[in-house]
Amino acid sequence: MPTEILMPALSPTMEEGTLAKWLVKEGDEVNSGDLLAEIETDKATMEFEAVDEGVIGKILVTEGSEGVKVNTPIAVLLAEGESADDIGESAGTSDAAPAEKKEAAEAPESPKEPAKPEAKPAPAAPQASDGSRIFASPLARRIAAQKGLDLTQIKGSGPRGRIVKSDVEGATAAKPAEAKQAAPAAAAPVAAPAPVGPSADVVLKTYEGREFQEVKLDGMRKTIAARLTEAKQTIPHFYLRRDIKLDALLKFRSQLNKQLEARGVKLSVNDFIIKAVANALQQVPECNSVWAGDRVLQLKPSDVAVAVAIEGGLFTPVLKDAEMKSLSALSAEMKDLAARARDRKLAPHEYQGGTFAISNLGMFGIDNFDAIVNPPHAGILAVGSGVKKPVVGEDGELTVATIMSASMSVDHRVIDGALGAKLLQAIVENLENPMTMLA
Repeated sequence: MPTEILMPALSPTMEEGTLAKWLVKEGDEVNSGDLLAEIETDKATMEFEAVDEGVIGKILVTEGSEGVKVNTPIAVLLAEGESADDIGESAGTSDAAPAEKKEAAEAPESPKEPAKPEAKPAPAAPQASDGSRIFASPLARRIAAQKGLDLTQIKGSGPRGRIVKSDVEGATAAKPAEAKQAAPAAAAPVAAPAPVGPSADVVLKTYEGREFQEVKLDGMRKTIAARLTEAKQTIPHFYLRRDIKLDALLKFRSQLNKQLEARGVKLSVNDFIIKAVANALQQVPECNSVWAGDRVLQLKPSDVAVAVAIEGGLFTPVLKDAEMKSLSALSAEMKDLAARARDRKLAPHEYQGGTFAISNLGMFGIDNFDAIVNPPHAGILAVGSGVKKPVVGEDGELTVATIMSASMSVDHRVIDGALGAKLLQAIVENLENPMTMLA
């Protein structure tokens, strides 16, 4: 029977997207792995691959359609021997009006020609016990439902681990006792979100008669608004602040840049900050953790996220295993990630993950600020500009030093005050003694 191609979830947080462009047309033959469409998520434009083979029988969602929900049918795939006549009238139109549904149900069947069976929609995408979505093709879900298979117990061999037809054809259903034991506990009811301010109608009425222009929110802006509102409301933030003397680092950086000039490498202060944070997470490993709902995950590698401002929002690309990389390697990788972030060309695995983040507004002349923790991270370091200030030296004499203000926002569920202080102290020591970071 015809198979519905559903709007994919191209990232764990994706709930809807824009079908930017179809790369196939009705009647085209496709194989597993062929590109079907370009889809805009909240972060990037990504290509969507076919997971089954067949012929595109009908396109249900036109190019440029915005706000297409994940798991919404966007096209119909015909298998060998099927034709467009096999596609049900209701394909992709499951939201028919109640009156129309009632009228169709009461209509008598034609005695001359039996109605053709409509294509049954594939079962809804299943979820693992931790609430994460199981990726499976519509055909695989349908076969699994017919055979009574538990998709959470099947390992997918398709693109990005997706479960495809071949994975379920040879599988057998678990015994009732095993299935009962493997069944996840019923999810607790989720409380409705609390109001987050006046409605659009109230705001519009407040400014009635004043000249204004409405700015349409794109997917990225909506996601930033939702995630940071959630973060500020649900994460118990606390803040730690330190002044950092940069003179030794600036001198050391100048020397290294002269030696690396022939290789075309120019280190920035931000490169040293990334390295300092990565090393500090190894020195205080309890802080190299993330909040996971009912537990804390403590990571071994230092995966450091760095905020990159782009038009209309920001990305936080992640430098993985940063403690293992040289300053020049971190510098090159950061430049590449930042450039592709501004072009919205990052893949999801390049901006998801990490345990700790850095946000540097020093280049904009900001002396100090507090950042919002980006879940599931345990903290974020807000870095200001380096400014020459009068300080009292070790000998008690008044002198001038370049001081950078740093504020660390911390998730108190993961890191307590004293532990956070140890982490910030380690970051400060690494930056004030930069040569130790190369040891």
